[in-house]
Amino acid sequence: MTKRALLLVNRHSRRGQHSFAQAVDILNDLGFELIIVPIQSSEQLPQLVRQHGPKVDLVIVGGGDGTLNGVVDSLMDMNLPLGILPLGTANDLARTLKIPFGIPQACRVIAEGQLKYIDLGWVNGKHFFNVASLGLSVDITEKLSKGAKRRWGVLAYAMTALQVMSQTRPFHAHIVMNGERIDVKTIQIAVGNGRFYGGGMAVAEDATIDDQRLDLYSLELQYWWQIFPLLWRLPQGQHGYLPWVRTLEGEYIEIYTRKSQDINTDGEIVTATPAVFRVIPQSLGVFVPRNSLITLDPNI
Repeated sequence: MTKRALLLVNRHSRRGQHSFAQAVDILNDLGFELIIVPIQSSEQLPQLVRQHGPKVDLVIVGGGDGTLNGVVDSLMDMNLPLGILPLGTANDLARTLKIPFGIPQACRVIAEGQLKYIDLGWVNGKHFFNVASLGLSVDITEKLSKGAKRRWGVLAYAMTALQVMSQTRPFHAHIVMNGERIDVKTIQIAVGNGRFYGGGMAVAEDATIDDQRLDLYSLELQYWWQIFPLLWRLPQGQHGYLPWVRTLEGEYIEIYTRKSQDINTDGEIVTATPAVFRVIPQSLGVFVPRNSLITLDPNI
């Protein structure tokens, strides 16, 4: 039976222009009947999903994590599954779901893989896949240019982080979780749903995208030298071993700040504090490789 799919490709993503025609040819050969809509801007994505959703069986999105973030709410509204073509710089959701970065292989996952229902994060009415954060990461998002991402790839995140760290100032916040209020002075609070973010850093050492919890960490640095062990620990999600990094986990979190702080979800600034975070368990179907059927645990 032919599958009808809406194909949305961000041609401005790192590999979007080059990979678009290749993806169309491969998906056609794999038996998909495609509705292809040119995308002028990411703001169009929700409208396109809602407009064409009743006519298709799934939505295939080619782009990076920001492009995927742009369609997640409309996919939930239309109750449509997602196929992913990783065409961005970091591709953290694809990395979490073990989706191959090669276009032929990713197309085959959509055609022959298994539909896996993953958790989503939710903050102030906006769903997200990977992580929502405030503080340092927002400064990085605002400074990180598309040109730098195209030129340097994942290294652009690290280079920009080093530039803005010296300029970032701590802020006061209080976190409410499990009936307890915790006051912090921090340069960043991150609330993770998936495993990877920011070009391959792990939210927590044991985080998965189907563990039905949110993982929070707060960077409470006091001295400049604390940056270096942090940079060593973050990629493995082992930052919780450092005494100046607070880690928490739960299903429902509230964050309040003295001055309103912007919140970035999957690399897009979408809301601000005060903020309420929730995990929405097993809420969105995504096509993943068959060898990811039993678990998305990174250690297996």
